[in-house]
Amino acid sequence: MRMAELSRESGVAAATIKYYQREGLLPPGELTSPNQARYDATHVRRLKLVRALLEIGGLSVAAVREVLTAIDDPATSTHDVLGLAQHGLPVLKSEVSDEDRAWAMERIEAAAVARDWELFPESPLIEALVSVLCTLREVGHDWVLDALDRYFAAAEEVAEADVGALARRGSTEAIVEGAVVGTVFGDALLATLRRLAHAQASRKRFNA
Repeated sequence: MRMAELSRESGVAAATIKYYQREGLLPPGELTSPNQARYDATHVRRLKLVRALLEIGGLSVAAVREVLTAIDDPATSTHDVLGLAQHGLPVLKSEVSDEDRAWAMERIEAAAVARDWELFPESPLIEALVSVLCTLREVGHDWVLDALDRYFAAAEEVAEADVGALARRGSTEAIVEGAVVGTVFGDALLATLRRLAHAQASRKRFNA
């Protein structure tokens, strides 16, 4: 297919496709003349992944390039590629004192050990979790953490469902795209379902 067809098939403007090529996010097509190139389904697939990472996931161009490089490297496992993509997603982060961080990490590590989770303290996700716990404590609502073990259990159950569904998508590229899109919209789905569930729990407990 020509550039116009690639643009139509992928839903990405030709100018944007050329920008992605300049940034190393999309491989060049097969040259058929000095000014013409032919593209195929792999370019369509890559464009959809790039759009998911940039537009839905909010990753930087540099982070997207890193993910794509990992995907194209046969030595990189699917697990490691997913880690790159997930760590590139925006997360909450705030400054906390060493004392508050130690308090939060003690709570997090206790819950993680109980579920046999492996933690990496330098992970931005751990830093985000520390920020959440410390903020709850600062505003006087750390009572939420009385149910931290149940939050861990619920997150684990959702993650098992997510990863099981992703594994059926086949290629690493499709898995990464699914993980980013699924995380962003899955978060919205869980938040909405949680509010609906709150209404049901409140009705049973306070409106009996």
